[in-house]
Amino acid sequence: MSDVQYTAEEKRKRIFGIVGAASGNLVEWFDFYIYAVFAVYFQQALTSPDMGAETKQIYVWGVFAASFFMRPIGSWLFGRIADKHGRKRSMVISICLMALSSFLFALLPTYGQVGIVAPFLLLLVRLLQGLSVGGEYGAVATYMSEIALKGHRGFYASFQYVTLSGGQLLASLLGVVLLFFMSEQQLQDGGWRIPFVIGGITAILSLLARSRLEETLSHEDSHNQESGTLKALFKNHWQSFLLVVGYTSAGSLSFYVLTVYSKTYLTGLGIDVKTVGYMMTVALFAYMLAQPVFGAIADRIGRRAAMLIFSASLAICIYPVMVIAMHAFSGSPVIVTLLLIFLMLLLSFYTSISGLIKAEMFPPHVRALGVGFSYAVANAIFGGSAPAVALQFKQAGHEYTFFIYVIVMLIICFLCSLKLPKEPEYLHHDH
Repeated sequence: MSDVQYTAEEKRKRIFGIVGAASGNLVEWFDFYIYAVFAVYFQQALTSPDMGAETKQIYVWGVFAASFFMRPIGSWLFGRIADKHGRKRSMVISICLMALSSFLFALLPTYGQVGIVAPFLLLLVRLLQGLSVGGEYGAVATYMSEIALKGHRGFYASFQYVTLSGGQLLASLLGVVLLFFMSEQQLQDGGWRIPFVIGGITAILSLLARSRLEETLSHEDSHNQESGTLKALFKNHWQSFLLVVGYTSAGSLSFYVLTVYSKTYLTGLGIDVKTVGYMMTVALFAYMLAQPVFGAIADRIGRRAAMLIFSASLAICIYPVMVIAMHAFSGSPVIVTLLLIFLMLLLSFYTSISGLIKAEMFPPHVRALGVGFSYAVANAIFGGSAPAVALQFKQAGHEYTFFIYVIVMLIICFLCSLKLPKEPEYLHHDH
């Protein structure tokens, strides 16, 4: 633990900074995950009626995956802004972009109105959302790691994933609420637009919190000639970059398998859509509450130990739980939900500190770029593609082989985690 002493005013400012950054993060991810929750409804309106149900599903999840390929561009663009002009400015611009893209999503014309242009516009607007979220992660992870109280960085930094999973939870909860008031047919006929309007409005409201944040980037770092440049990142910190990509690949893949693809997977077990909605809401709520607990554990045992526990335990458990246990208990939604929560708790060893361990790998003048770009590259290749890749395995008749692929990535993560320092290395760049 750290012996750094803070005044009451300093503590208050830092905690307000965490809350301000986290609230915007909640809105960003809520807007981003509305897509995953309501895809089953808008895929009818925005794709060709000549497509088969499975082809529509693959296209819509393909667009979901494609948005992740905008993340490296977003992380480069916003990472440069954050390292050169300030973390606050970067976070404000990214939330504005998310508000715009959410409203555009709500206004998308249907296939019946504009024909083949509809699925193209769906892709275009989703790419804008990918650009926004690509910029969000690096700036928020950096800001929260820099403003968190020393000795408790794991605990405070965990609120990035509290709000990230909270955004998913609210999106899932909104799906449950709308299904309570509307029929599935009504949602398909245009009700799917409502959550995107809500997302746009909440994004505008979150600007109020972000506009009052205190900047953590120093004048010296912002005026460094190498601030926010890819040249400086790859010339001096390429090993850190590759290491972060290595353990982020498995972390992101596991995250999207458990929090996004599992909804499709559970439906495939014969559980009806409405029940799956309730199950995912409960599981995501438990997962969200677990983040600060696991962040505090990481403060005690160290980042390296937490990462090794995550990769080893999930590699051992994911296949028997997802393939064997969930099939055996598919008639009991309660037991299946508990199994899903168990896997999410193992994942929490990673997600609670994921932003922090990335931030600690880079110096301040390339921190937002290093964190965001490495995360975005790993997410583009392994994270966002998870539902689409899993569906391809399923279509080929090898659905369960997909989990072997996840295990291989977790083993790579374990090897990368061995390279982390044995004890937490607290950031020295304090304000």
